[in-house]
Parts: sequence; structure tokens; C-alpha cells
Amino acid sequence: MKTTRIRLDRIASSTRNARLEREVIVGDRIEAREGYVLAVRLLNDKSAYNTLEDPTGRMIRLHRGDVLAGTLGTRRALRGYAGAVPEAIAVGDRLHVLNLGGVLGRCTAENPDLGPPFEAEVLGAVLSFPGTGDRVGIPARIGAGAIPTAEELRVDVPLVLVAGTCMNSGKTVAATEIVRGLFRTGRRVAAVKLTGVSLRRDTLAMTDAGAVAGLSFNDAGIVSTHDDDVLPAARGLLNHLAEEVAPDVVVAELGDGLLGEYGVGRLLEDSELMARARALVVCAPDQVGAWGAVQLLTGRFACKPSVITGPVTDNQVGTAFVRQHLDLPAHNARRDAQGLVAVIRQALDG
Repeated sequence: MKTTRIRLDRIASSTRNARLEREVIVGDRIEAREGYVLAVRLLNDKSAYNTLEDPTGRMIRLHRGDVLAGTLGTRRALRGYAGAVPEAIAVGDRLHVLNLGGVLGRCTAENPDLGPPFEAEVLGAVLSFPGTGDRVGIPARIGAGAIPTAEELRVDVPLVLVAGTCMNSGKTVAATEIVRGLFRTGRRVAAVKLTGVSLRRDTLAMTDAGAVAGLSFNDAGIVSTHDDDVLPAARGLLNHLAEEVAPDVVVAELGDGLLGEYGVGRLLEDSELMARARALVVCAPDQVGAWGAVQLLTGRFACKPSVITGPVTDNQVGTAFVRQHLDLPAHNARRDAQGLVAVIRQALDG
């Protein structure tokens, strides 16, 4: 294997488990599989969607010519880019930056509001040297040193699940305000994001609001969740939080939407997980979304929302619809966080 030493200008948050330094050694043998870390050089500039989240959670502007470490993965966003990992990748090939967390793949669908994605030339596979004194590196991947997945939940910590009809429906705002409200009542709260595509921003918002710990599927070595890996990862993360920080309650955000392709349905179908769920918060953009969410949850998943929030509750029109026609509490997370948290507290204490 031919190797080269290079200096990175940017390190994506999706690579965090790999614990990269600025200077890395790259090899020309590339594992074209999700979770492996590559070094690439950006080939264009962008005026929109042109930043990258680094491992600390800081957003940094990207420029043409930047050498970036990112993680191979897929994305299937309705309001973002979609892309996948090619079957084979060689030095000199061109990939795309699919999200703000530095997920790398070949774009299959663009978003007109974001413009074309960053295009990047592959420089090589970033190598890791796990043994002291190792002279021969192996391709770095975020699964190394990750929180182990699990086949069963070993703990019985109460869960508050926050789901939505689609991305950008207010889930993180709701989860953050619930964390803040429960923290202020003296509860020891942990936070976790169980589905979606790698980005630290949401869990950092929840830790800023008072969570004693904030994890995501990325900490379990997953770039973006799928039906076949989401449940073992969720169990492993919940076991880890319960055993390491002993929370009174875990607020769990389910990224993307109820009918998206990131595995939310697999979690809602799992009786073991849902037995721990004391509250299910649903975020919806409008009346149709709220109505459809209730129909889907009660029909397919045999569960009922505890409260509706999100843009549908931005004014009295949507709030009244939810209360009168769906017979559910409705509280806006931005303007009525106190009312939202009161519903959750009642569910936890009930």
C-alpha cells in the first residue's frame, strides 16, 4: 500500500470517534463502506450550505482547496441532499459532501434551495495505528472504540420520545425545552439522538439546556441509521447512559420523520423500548401533518401521542384544531414551553 502524509484543514464531526490529529497518513487502498474515514480536497466554493461542523460542534466555513477528513455514509433527506457510498472508490475519484457533519458519498439527488453539493477529490483512506509502535496502519473507521450495540435493554430508565412528521418540524427545539424544563425541576436528565445522519448540533443543544450527557448513534459507530442497525444501537446507547450517568429520565430525539428511511418505525415497533416510553411528543408542521401522525401512530404502531407541538401550534388556529379534533394537548415549544413540560411531568409522575 502506498502511503502519504498530509495535513488536514478541516476535520468533520462525523469522524469524532476516530480521534484524528491535524497530520494524518493516508493510504491508497480504500474500503468503500459506511463508517470509513477518507481525506478529500474540495473542488468548488458554495454560497449556501457551505459550513462544516468540527468534532467540538463548532461550525466552520469551507472553501475550495480545503483538505477535509470526512466519513463515508448515506443520506436520504427530503429537504437536503441524498447520496450513497459507491461500490468502489479509488484515489482521484470524486465524491460529494452530503451534510454539515462531513458525511461523504456520491450525491444522487440535490435540493434546489441548497444548490449543488461540495464536490471533492479523494486523496486516500485515513489510516489509524491502534497499537503502540505500529508501523503499518489500517483504514480508520468510526466503529473502532464506539459504544457497543446491544441485543437487549438492561435498564429501566423512563424515556421521553420526541418524533416528527418530517425533518425541520421542530423536534430539537421541543427536545431541548423538555430537557431544560425537567432539569429545572431537579431531575437528572440525559439526552440521546437515536436516528438520523451524523451531526452533533442537536445533542449539544440538549446538553447546553442541562442534560448531564448527550449521545447519538454516531457514538455507537453509525454514520446514518438504517432499519437493520438502529435498534441495537439504540439499546446500546440507552444501556450506556443508564449505567454511566444514572439519569432519572432520558429524552430521546428521533431524527427525520415517522415515515422516513432512518429506522424510526423500527423503534416504535419494538415493545421492549416502548415499554420504557412514558411520553411520546410529536412535532408537526400543519393540521394535516398532525392528523396523519395520529392516524399512523395509532393504526400502525398502536401508540398515541402524549402532546402535539411544532409549527402546527405556532398560533391559535392549529392549536385549537389539535385540541378539538384530535383530542390531544397542544403546546408550542418556543412560546409555551412551560405547558409542554407540564404534560411531560404529568406523564412521568403518573
